[in-house]
Amino acid sequence: MEFEPAWILLGLPLVFMLGWGASRLDLRQLRQQNRDAPKAYFKGLNFLLNEQQDKAIDAFIEAVQNDPDTSELHFALGNLFRRRGEYDRAVRVHEHLLSRGDLSGADRDRAQHALALDYLKAGLLDRAEDALARLEGTAFESEARLARLAIFERSRDWPQAADVARRMHSAGQGDFSARQAHYLCEQALHEHAAGNTAGATALLQQALAAAPQAARARIELARMAQQAGDSAQALATLKALRAEAPGALPLAATLLTEIARASGRETEVLELLTGHYGEAPSLDVLDAIVALSSGTGESRMWYLRHLEREPSLVAAAKWLAGERLEHEQFHPQIQAALDAAARPLTRYRCAACGFEARQHFWHCPGCQAWDSYPAKRVEEL
Repeated sequence: MEFEPAWILLGLPLVFMLGWGASRLDLRQLRQQNRDAPKAYFKGLNFLLNEQQDKAIDAFIEAVQNDPDTSELHFALGNLFRRRGEYDRAVRVHEHLLSRGDLSGADRDRAQHALALDYLKAGLLDRAEDALARLEGTAFESEARLARLAIFERSRDWPQAADVARRMHSAGQGDFSARQAHYLCEQALHEHAAGNTAGATALLQQALAAAPQAARARIELARMAQQAGDSAQALATLKALRAEAPGALPLAATLLTEIARASGRETEVLELLTGHYGEAPSLDVLDAIVALSSGTGESRMWYLRHLEREPSLVAAAKWLAGERLEHEQFHPQIQAALDAAARPLTRYRCAACGFEARQHFWHCPGCQAWDSYPAKRVEEL
């Protein structure tokens, strides 16, 4: 049978019509998908703006199903799950993103950061630390290092925290010298408790070198010297404290009293304390002065001098405790009422979160801030 060219001429219009019909069908389907995806997306956005998170999540899931390759929808959905506390679902969304081979480098880093946040919010600190470590050298490096620093502080892994703080300080991501000093002090206290006084002293010297203006290392060095029976070294260290960080001297007022009595240098220490009180009145320094001048007839007069300078319920209650009243039989009840009223005024208060405590903290147990407690009582603020 011979091939007839005429059949080609007759078949060309038919092939053209079939191709045209198929393209029109694909275009209609594509237009329908494009209409459905934005419609679901904007519906989800509207629910989100109206704080209807459940409906927003349903709408975004619908949008993702219509267009599974859209990474932005995945990020929005993962963030919504995390905000709702559904951390397992947020992890699955971000792990799905990371498993995609067509994801750009920037989006991959973004997904890794989002996954680390999921683990952090869920309290899975080990997984969070591992996920954050993968962000070294990315645009999220600074945020990741700060988050790792917080993890190490919460777990009291001071060597690791010191390493991260050192790298951030060297990279110009902030001044972390004071934090490094605190980490060294924490390690020193651990070594001292274990009986390694020499190691503890060496760590405190490192802390002093890292942050010469930081008060904690000097106070701890003085305390260890006093416990070792070296009152002269302890006093010299606290004299340096007054020169370098005078605002922190009230924190060492009780220790100065112990040093003075143990070494017989009451007069020298009293002069140091009265000199400081004249420059910066303080309730703790006032108590130390009263304790060291007891028996001289002048001790309790210091409370009256303090009251002349500024009103103080704490000082008034302490002065009244040693007085005889006209109706002395009622003195215990009055004194108890005054002491109860003054007690909250003797607390320390965190300047960052307002958490109050009877003792001074270098690291706030409420908000985890460092050096947020002033060396003053609530009444003095």
